[in-house]
Amino acid sequence: MIGTMILWSHALAALLFGALAFAQIRRPSGHWPHAAFMTALVMTSLWALGVAGIDARDMVTRIAAGARDIAWLAFMLALVRRDRAGNYAIGAVYCVVMALAGTALLLAIVQRIDLGGDAVAAVGSARTVFRMMGAVSALVLIHHLYQAAPASRGGVRLVVLALAAMWGVDLIVAGTIYFEANWVSITVFGRGVVMTGVAVLLVVGVHRSGDWTLALSRPIAVRALSAVALVLYAGITALATSIAARYGGAYARIAQTAIVFGATAGVLTLVSTPWLRAWTRVKIAKHLFRHRYDYRAEWLRFTDTLGKPGIGVQSLDMRVIKAIADLTDSPGGLLLVPDGASLGTGAMWNWLCAADGAQDAALARYLTHDARIIELDPVRAGSAPRDEIASIPDWVRQCPEAWAIVPLVHGGLLVGAIVLARPPVDRALDWEDFDLLRVAGRQAASYLAEDRAHAALADAARFDEFNRRFAFILHDIKNLVSQLTLVARNAERHADNPDFRADMVATLKDSSDRMTALLARLSQHGPVRGEPLQPVEVAAIVERVASVRRAQHPIVARGGTAWALGHAARLEQVLGQLVQNAVEASGMDDPILLSIEPIGDQVAIDVIDHGCGMTPGFVRDQLFRPFVSSKPAGFGIGAFEARQLVHAMGGSLEVVSREGEGTRFRVLLPVAASLEAAA
Repeated sequence: MIGTMILWSHALAALLFGALAFAQIRRPSGHWPHAAFMTALVMTSLWALGVAGIDARDMVTRIAAGARDIAWLAFMLALVRRDRAGNYAIGAVYCVVMALAGTALLLAIVQRIDLGGDAVAAVGSARTVFRMMGAVSALVLIHHLYQAAPASRGGVRLVVLALAAMWGVDLIVAGTIYFEANWVSITVFGRGVVMTGVAVLLVVGVHRSGDWTLALSRPIAVRALSAVALVLYAGITALATSIAARYGGAYARIAQTAIVFGATAGVLTLVSTPWLRAWTRVKIAKHLFRHRYDYRAEWLRFTDTLGKPGIGVQSLDMRVIKAIADLTDSPGGLLLVPDGASLGTGAMWNWLCAADGAQDAALARYLTHDARIIELDPVRAGSAPRDEIASIPDWVRQCPEAWAIVPLVHGGLLVGAIVLARPPVDRALDWEDFDLLRVAGRQAASYLAEDRAHAALADAARFDEFNRRFAFILHDIKNLVSQLTLVARNAERHADNPDFRADMVATLKDSSDRMTALLARLSQHGPVRGEPLQPVEVAAIVERVASVRRAQHPIVARGGTAWALGHAARLEQVLGQLVQNAVEASGMDDPILLSIEPIGDQVAIDVIDHGCGMTPGFVRDQLFRPFVSSKPAGFGIGAFEARQLVHAMGGSLEVVSREGEGTRFRVLLPVAASLEAAA
């Protein structure tokens, strides 16, 4: 019964594959490699016909199975290479898998030779192992082929899924044969049913519209190569242990253990040894790829290293060294930074040699004039250009680990240079190394130049803060000088008045205190930090400002007790500045009025004079602009500073002025609650 089902299922599959092949004869070559596809369909139809008409265990059928696998692998390789999407590495992988299928085919022929019972059984077991290895390797390739086919390209994905089903059921059948299961016939029948479904999927796939181009990348090729190598390791180990079990006799178990242990130790050694890993990468890149580098992956890693601090490489200088060194697998590097006309030692990353050449003027001149990458081995051998040899300092020559010097040039200026350590697998630099390092050096130089520009801007900001503070202080000093000048002038007329003498002493003491405060402000190295607002008694401050300046000019203060939120020292500075402006704008005997008035939830402090006044245009456009003044000797920052201080206390400064009539400055501050004032 099972035999009949095997016959009809494989016969139906052969019919479907043959019909599909016949349909492709008159179909023009579309989106797939037509000849390879036709060959694979014909070989699959012949194999299925052989299983149905002869026997799955017959040599002819087994040869047809091997030829079928090789034909489908050739179709997949042609699909990969159709638009030059693949590379030499993926082609090498396909060749290895084809070799596995060809070995299984040859073993099927050898199995027909009269070698004796045990030998024939061993060959049959080996053939089954190679069949399993070929099926697993083919599934790995199908997986990566499926990844390379976007979802929008449904036709190629259906074909890939069909081939995955074909090799998947082959793996199941080979596994049941290898482990000598009792249900081999059932799996063979299941294979015929699956192959019928495979034919249907292929029919749908080849008639479905869409582009069949692929986008294979270097990582896909490397992963495929690694997976096939792992399959080979597992298959060869299984084959060796199988042979040991048949011919090892009493020592079979020991031989099997030694084989497994030795193979595992060899793989672990290969994976864990840095030199072997580096050597493997170099050989793979050299012999299996058109280019040494996967430029997209290298550039992503390069920019990621530059932009994101890592463990032990927090500073930008160290990140630049690591980013450049990783491109060539260099284990370390040294950054040389400009130091006048020379190059001095900067940051180090895994650098072991002494770097005592702090003044490398010759190297700086050479790299500035000719920004080329210097390979140090020809320099040591004397085969490099004469000017290049003369530019290399002695400490670099004497360091055997120094491998190359990469200049960092930005905008025609030498930002620095990186001395790279020798990679684990020593080699000479080639044109790809020079091109990649040159571009990476320019990019790294732009990062360093930007970082130094930010540092320079920060220094400039600190100088700007100092200059701003000095400008305010200079303005206050000018006010103090004007104040003392008026006191001295009035002393000539009122020196005999005891009240004037008391006001003069208070003015001199206030001037001394303000000069001391100005010096303290000038000695601060950073911006003045904000202080929390506190309740202040406005009337007391107004009276103090008025009493101090009565020796200069007649001042009248009026208004009751009021509490506002602010800073006493800053409010006194603001009122003093406004009073000084009023004094300078008024006549000698014209009084200045200071008044206090509660207005809703604010306290208004008015400074009123009857001087020359200001035009509306000047008030609107120039009054609060720094370094703009209507007075010949003015600095133009008094009103600007006063408004800044009032805003810092959460208030506002208003001005009403009429030319020839006078000016009123009004300081509005938030009123302090009664509980806050009591506290």
